Amino acid sequence: IYSKVYFPKNFDTTSEKNRAVMFTHGAGYLQNSHLGWSGYFREFMFHSMLVQQGYVVIDMDYRASAGYGREWRTAIYRHMGKPEVEDMRDGVNWLIENANVDAKRVGTYGGSYGGFLTLMSMFTDPDLFASGSAIRLVSDWAYYNHGYTSNILNTPEDDAIAYERSSPIYFAEGLNKPLLINAPMVDDNVFFEDTVRLVQRLIELEKQDFETAIYPVEPHGFVQPSSWLNEYRRIYKLFENTL
Repeated sequence: IYSKVYFPKNFDTTSEKNRAVMFTHGAGYLQNSHLGWSGYFREFMFHSMLVQQGYVVIDMDYRASAGYGREWRTAIYRHMGKPEVEDMRDGVNWLIENANVDAKRVGTYGGSYGGFLTLMSMFTDPDLFASGSAIRLVSDWAYYNHGYTSNILNTPEDDAIAYERSSPIYFAEGLNKPLLINAPMVDDNVFFEDTVRLVQRLIELEKQDFETAIYPVEPHGFVQPSSWLNEYRRIYKLFENTL
């Protein structure tokens, strides 16, 4: 699995065990860790800051990322969120074995498809991460753009099983670590309803260790610098308090 790993200056595998953060890119089919610089320049700045604070950071091109062939892209057919989370666990294991990372001090975050994977990993593999932040998330693929999902999950009418086992809202009972939800209210890609329904589900499940930050003027891709700053301050605070 192609990945980028950021190490602190004067990194030493024999010193005290490190904290780590895994970033999961959006779009699903995007490529982030190979063949050139990523377009995630804000995230690169955030990762650089994390490294300066002593974190190890990893970006992964999990299964279904673009540029690795048909089998890699179609590995998620009828089950989005399972192969990718398996890859995320492999990435965490690599950090533990090769980067002197403490298994109990690894966090994750991502936006859009990356937000979906944050939820799936924390709900279905709850011991993998100590905390996570899901940004502009998808919680139920049945409510998303069918032009996108029909190539992967067919349609909700024809393949309800694929949609249910691929949607985080059906696994929310698995949450047992701190979760930060960051949601733009004027989202022009993922319906804000996805966040509302997920939060209500977490309330019904009597989950306590989650917070929701709403950005009233933001579309799917944040525009206002103040919103970006607020978002990353919240994510950084989450990691500082939990890792």
